[in-house]
Amino acid sequence: MENYLIPGFRFYPTEEELVSFYLNTKLEDGRHDLKQEMDQIIPILDIYEFNPWDLPRYAGEVCKRDKEQWFFFIARQESEARGGRPKRLTTTGYWKATGSPSHVYSSTHKTIGLKKTMVFYNGRAPHGTKTEWKMNEYKAIHPSSSSSSTPVFRLRQEFSLCRIYRKSKTLRSFDRRPQPRELEIAQSTAKAQAATTELPSGANEPNPTSKAPSTATVLGESSRTIAETSNELNVEAMRDAYEPMWDWELLNWF
Repeated sequence: MENYLIPGFRFYPTEEELVSFYLNTKLEDGRHDLKQEMDQIIPILDIYEFNPWDLPRYAGEVCKRDKEQWFFFIARQESEARGGRPKRLTTTGYWKATGSPSHVYSSTHKTIGLKKTMVFYNGRAPHGTKTEWKMNEYKAIHPSSSSSSTPVFRLRQEFSLCRIYRKSKTLRSFDRRPQPRELEIAQSTAKAQAATTELPSGANEPNPTSKAPSTATVLGESSRTIAETSNELNVEAMRDAYEPMWDWELLNWF
């Protein structure tokens, strides 16, 4: 598997692929050879025995070098099998569900899974401290026969698939672009150079015999004011561009 980790390769499946292929294949009987290959990509691990920052070292071969996200299969806990709630405590904190679960849809608009978003807190509830570590937990579902017009879904509980990641305000860590502050400095430098070039020679020298600013100075100051206003708008637009156009998580429920 290490031979395939060449520069540029990245494991970035869609939600539909996670549920329809990886999770459903894990839940099916048979296909042992395929499951062995999948275990090298998405291993089985009880993530609640570890703190989230320790999980990347246990990720699959194609995700160990990833700095954004890591995937794991989680077997159903005994408490869940008995009808109880899963235990999501670690040695230093706990995972807390946020918002309402949402459906995962296929490209044909069929409901194929259920997604729950969780945030990791340091400490113990209710006085924990929120961290940047987050998780999407996916469970596969299949509709059961019902006479009602509203479909009834039944969860497949044997395994769930979890995506662990750290909250980021950029589109992708590998999409290298200048940060807004770096862009602002570069634009300010270019603006100063342009203003110096455009001003007539001697316009920057003080004139002790004149108390009123010259026409060239007034025009230069006006140009700089317009340039500064345009620069601020460009920086604000760049900051807006850095906001994610899409995200795996739900909207902000806090």
